[in-house]
Amino acid sequence: MHTTRSFFGIACRIAAFSFLIAGTASLMHAQQAPTAESSAKAPVLLASSAPLDLTSSSSSSSSSSNAWAADEAAVDHFDLKAAGLDSSQPPPRRRYGRPNYSDSHSNPDGSNKYTFMVGAGFTLPTGGTHNYATPSWKFQVGGGRNFNKTVGVLLQFDWDHFGMQTSTLNKELALYNGLCGGSCGFSQLGGNIHDWSFTLDPIVNYYTSDTWGAYVTGGPGFYHKYTQFTTRTTGVCYDPYYGYYTCSGDQPIDWYTSNAFGVNGGLGFTYKFSRWANERFFVEARYVWTDNQPKPYDTSGKTAYFNAFPQASARTTYIPITFGLRF
Repeated sequence: MHTTRSFFGIACRIAAFSFLIAGTASLMHAQQAPTAESSAKAPVLLASSAPLDLTSSSSSSSSSSNAWAADEAAVDHFDLKAAGLDSSQPPPRRRYGRPNYSDSHSNPDGSNKYTFMVGAGFTLPTGGTHNYATPSWKFQVGGGRNFNKTVGVLLQFDWDHFGMQTSTLNKELALYNGLCGGSCGFSQLGGNIHDWSFTLDPIVNYYTSDTWGAYVTGGPGFYHKYTQFTTRTTGVCYDPYYGYYTCSGDQPIDWYTSNAFGVNGGLGFTYKFSRWANERFFVEARYVWTDNQPKPYDTSGKTAYFNAFPQASARTTYIPITFGLRF
């Protein structure tokens, strides 16, 4: 019985001593291990501070000095790669949005707000217009507003010129000589047509690069068609230096006008001489249709008008091809 009590006392002492050692180790580990919050705020530990003896001022200052020296040594040996940084690269730059160039002459995307163009080329009559007109030349000038690099609108003035088919001129020559009863004596007849117009044309640049571009354009406008017939005449002219002399020229003998609403549409391509230049060379082709109101043939002289050429007031269609500069 005495032996059992002795064994039980020894076991109790051993258990109490083990519990004391375990508690002390846990407390020391809790003091040394960083918490989750401190770890998140300081992913890299620069220095570990030794326990301080607060009972002695010399010990406190010595410990503080040692801790400061340890921190300086840790900073000197700070590993940027361990922190996820590359020492050979500059620090990350702040991200900015797209540059804004908006001012009195530029849009936010850097394109010019205003544009101008000038060009020249040739005209190709189509459909019924081809039956009496021949290809000739054209002139074009305009300007407008770019809303951005893709969309804009142009106000254009076009002068489209045409010649006359030889067969048409021969028929009209016989007609005019017949109306004169043979007394006119026209030996030959000339003629030409021109269509000048003002149009408002939206433009969409569906492809743009540093050098090449492509666009579609077209819109409504006002068209004025003028047709005239001329004959070659000889007469006497006067010059202040040479005096009187014999001269010849084309004299109009009949002409017609027709105003109409019309539309046009087409495709164009651009080429920039330099990626830094604002000027662009362009070539484009359009289709033009004007709604002229036909007037019947009438040479009787009993009506308010004389019409020996009904085609002058017929609907007109043609394809102008233009080369020029946009800037």
